[in-house]
Amino acid sequence: MHQGPDEFDAFYKAARGRLLVQTYALTGDLPASRSAVRDAFVAAWHHWRKVSRHPDPESWVRPHAWAHAQRRHTARIWHRDKTLDPESRATLDALAKLNLTQRKVLLLTQLSASSMQDIGREVGLTLEAAERELQTATSRFAQLRDVSSTSVRNHLQALTARVDDARFPRPTIIRRAGATRRRAHTGAGVAAAVAAMLLGGALVHESGGVAPALHGAPATGSNAFEPASSPTLRVDDLLSPEQVGRLASSRSVKEERTDDNTDGDGINTICQQDRFADPDGRGALVRTYDISGKPAMSAVQTAELSDTDYAAHKAFVRTVGWYTGCRDDRVQLLSTHALSGTADEGRMLVLRDWDSPVTTYTVGIARTGSIVTQAVREVRSAEEPSMGSMLELMGSAVWSICDHPAAGTCSTRPKARPVPPPPAEDARGLLQVVDLPPAQGVSKPWVATDPRVPRVNTAATRCDRAKFLDPKISYATTRSFLVPQARLPRQFGLTETLGRFSSPTAAQGFFADIRGRMNSCDDKDLTTRVARVYGRHTASGDLSIWSASVEVSDKQEVTYLMALGRQGDVVIQLGFVPVPGHALGRGDFTALAQRAVERISNLPKDG
Repeated sequence: MHQGPDEFDAFYKAARGRLLVQTYALTGDLPASRSAVRDAFVAAWHHWRKVSRHPDPESWVRPHAWAHAQRRHTARIWHRDKTLDPESRATLDALAKLNLTQRKVLLLTQLSASSMQDIGREVGLTLEAAERELQTATSRFAQLRDVSSTSVRNHLQALTARVDDARFPRPTIIRRAGATRRRAHTGAGVAAAVAAMLLGGALVHESGGVAPALHGAPATGSNAFEPASSPTLRVDDLLSPEQVGRLASSRSVKEERTDDNTDGDGINTICQQDRFADPDGRGALVRTYDISGKPAMSAVQTAELSDTDYAAHKAFVRTVGWYTGCRDDRVQLLSTHALSGTADEGRMLVLRDWDSPVTTYTVGIARTGSIVTQAVREVRSAEEPSMGSMLELMGSAVWSICDHPAAGTCSTRPKARPVPPPPAEDARGLLQVVDLPPAQGVSKPWVATDPRVPRVNTAATRCDRAKFLDPKISYATTRSFLVPQARLPRQFGLTETLGRFSSPTAAQGFFADIRGRMNSCDDKDLTTRVARVYGRHTASGDLSIWSASVEVSDKQEVTYLMALGRQGDVVIQLGFVPVPGHALGRGDFTALAQRAVERISNLPKDG
């Protein structure tokens, strides 16, 4: 097909009716379908140079139309359409009871000229899986519609009468809208490229780290922040069971399902907050894997295709935020790593769900061009996971999609470097609930109080009596963490207080003063025993941790932990008061204090 407007106009007039009936059959929403088909042709003219060379341009436009219609349509809208005849209503009802993949396969088989192999590719299934879905869909539709299998096509084609009178914009209007869209994307691409350069400074590539080789995988440059040049993801873009098998070489791996994540609630992994990280994206695929052996293990991979590289960057940030700001109860963020040597940007995270059975998750997230992919390994164990095998898997995940027209940088030698978690939505600079380990003997979740001005510093001890209201402190805040559902004694809890000083020198002076008070407390208060259990000093920061036991009566003694940390001009104090049978291990508290110092980097410069 040639690239001129005459050829586009002819294609538009020939295909729009077919695409409308296919989209209407998919959703049952005629207004949403008409708008979606129109917008899909606008996108086609935007990319006409590429679309016109496609062996089947209609298969380029259709996924656009279907994706737009699915996002816009109102559930079971045909039940409110008083003009709908009983036959069409029964057909739409039967279609609605199929899952989305079955519906797509059935409609493509009966209402398009696509081959079975092309249908499988379009819906993200292997040929064998697509044939199985078609057989199931045909049988189930015939049963629901109470018709014979041989008459399924006639009943679906009868929906054409419902769309025959639909009015479409003139081809010139479609082309004008597509040209406007192209100009807008060009302008947005320039602005987004600037944003990418600014945002890219947050990730510094280093030579250290875990680095399995990916032999024969050359690096390629990214056409930064241009509109994606292909409207769909392909099933071959996902990891094969053989590749996932590298996570545990002695186990067998089988694919459980592959679909476009539009069925059910769309939640595939722990901490995921929405069906899609990019709700306006062009498409998505999800594949789950069953891994044999003990301890129980499984994996899932998702991929989302956005309209531009910048939209994909925002989806990447949002995906990372699902985990680093996880809202699931009793899930702890153990570590955060930046990835280099694979994709345009990447992160690897380790989380643990402390509810029984204790489960550890290793999550790799990468963006290459306009595609964001993530791989999640789930292991029913509290053991430290292997980072090397997951790092290699992420390299393979990116390499699998690097020949996609929308992809950017490919994998070379993936490396992981520890970095602080990104800023949370609120209480920036302070610990988050997801940072906290469970207290011994406590099965209920931590809850954080709202940050407030520390007029009373409940993180302080009777030894240091630190106050964060001082002329040298330009900003101060505090919050506590409690377990209200556990009905523990009132004194149980954790408090963090933060202060930004006028200079690093002022912060160092404050830190040295409090440290001196703690180290000399034994001599000044005979009812208190203090031991410094951890100390670290660097050019830019300090961290000290003490264990203190206080005699409150002849028969009762209270032991608590206190940490004091400094990073530049900011000082944090962390105090934990346990109760009998419910404490934090010293190692857990030390790791938490280190995380509190890391979180200082999340504090806004003016905060």
